[in-house]
Amino acid sequence: MQPAWSQDSIPELTARDSMVTSYWLAGVGINIVDDSGEAFNNFTTIENQWNMVPYPSRVSFGRYFKSGIGLELIGTYNRYKAGNTIDGQTIAEDIPYWAVDSRISYDLNHLVGETGFFDPYLGAGLGYTDASNEGRATVNAVVGFRLWLSKQWGVDLNSSGKWRLADNVTNHIQHAAGVVYRFGIEEGLTRKGAEKAAMREELLAALQRRQDSIRQAEEAAEQARLLQEQEEQRLAAQREEAARKAAEAARKDALKRELDSIGGLRFAFDSSYLDAEAKAKLEAIAAFMKRNPELTFSIQAHADSRGPEKYNQWLTERRAQRVADYLTGEGIRMERLQVEGLGESQLLNHCSDGVRCTAAEHAVNRRGVVYILAY
Repeated sequence: MQPAWSQDSIPELTARDSMVTSYWLAGVGINIVDDSGEAFNNFTTIENQWNMVPYPSRVSFGRYFKSGIGLELIGTYNRYKAGNTIDGQTIAEDIPYWAVDSRISYDLNHLVGETGFFDPYLGAGLGYTDASNEGRATVNAVVGFRLWLSKQWGVDLNSSGKWRLADNVTNHIQHAAGVVYRFGIEEGLTRKGAEKAAMREELLAALQRRQDSIRQAEEAAEQARLLQEQEEQRLAAQREEAARKAAEAARKDALKRELDSIGGLRFAFDSSYLDAEAKAKLEAIAAFMKRNPELTFSIQAHADSRGPEKYNQWLTERRAQRVADYLTGEGIRMERLQVEGLGESQLLNHCSDGVRCTAAEHAVNRRGVVYILAY
C-alpha cells in the first residue's frame, strides 16, 4: 500500500527554524550609575541615586559564539550629579565617571530554547572605574536581554552589579540601554528546526525510494514493452524477408521457365549457321530480353565429339558469337550478354571420342543455350 503523503505534505524549513549562532556585535546607548552605597538594598530608587547624562554614553563591541558564550568590551562615561549620594555621602558638585569593563556572558536560549527575537543572558567579568580620580577595580555580574527587531538590529537592556576590590569605595549598580548591531552573522538550525530537518530528510528519502521504485517499475514495464515490440518487429521483418525471398524465387523461377519454354538452339554438323527455326527462337528470346531489361544473360555453345578438340572449341565460340550478333541485331545491348564456347567439354550423352553413335545422338550435343546470368 502506498503512503498517503507526497512532496507537498513534507514540511518546509522556515525562517523560524533557523537562528543566528555566531556574530560580531557593536552597540551604542546610555548608562545609569547608582553608587549610593545602598544600591543592592534599594536599587530602583531614582531620587538621589541614579546618575546619567542626556546623550549617548556607552559603547560596546563583542564576539558571540555558537556555544552561547560571548566576549564583550564596554566603555562608559557618566557624571555624578551634585546633591546625589555617592559612596554613602552627598556630593556638593558634579563628578565625572568613566569605566572600562570586559565580560563573558552566556545566552540562556541555549538552555530554555530559541525564540528568534528574545535573547536573555547572564554574565560576569572584570572592570575598572574612575570617579573624580578615585580609581577602583571591580568584579562584575550582569543580567540582561536583547530584543531583536531584525536579523541585524536590536535593543539591549541590562543591569550590572559592580563589586569593589578596594575598601575606600562602595559597590554600585550600572544600568544600560542601547541599540546594537550584529554583523559577520553565521546561522544554524534551532533545536526544533534540526528535528524538522531530520524528519524532512527522512521523509524525502522515503519519498525518493518510493519514486525510485515507481520509476524502476515503469522502466521495467517500458523495457518489456520495447523488447516485445522489437521481437514483433523482428518476426515481422523475418516474415517480410521470407515473403520477399519467396516472391523473388517465384519470379526467378517464372522467368527461367518462360525462357526455357522457348527452347534451345540446334546446329548442323560443322556449322554455325542459324536456320529459320533458330532465328525464330532467337527473336522470341530477344523479345523476352526486352520485356526484362534488368536481366543479363550467358550464351553457351557446344559441339559433338567428332573432329579435333581445338577445332570444336573454335567452332563453339563462333556459334556463340553468331547467336550474340543476331540478338544485338534485334536491339539487345552487348553488355547484357556473356558469350562462351565450351567445345565438346559438356556432352549430354555417352557419345565421346571413340564411341560409335548415331547422327541423331551426336545432334543432341550440337546445341546453343541462353541462360539468365543475373536477375
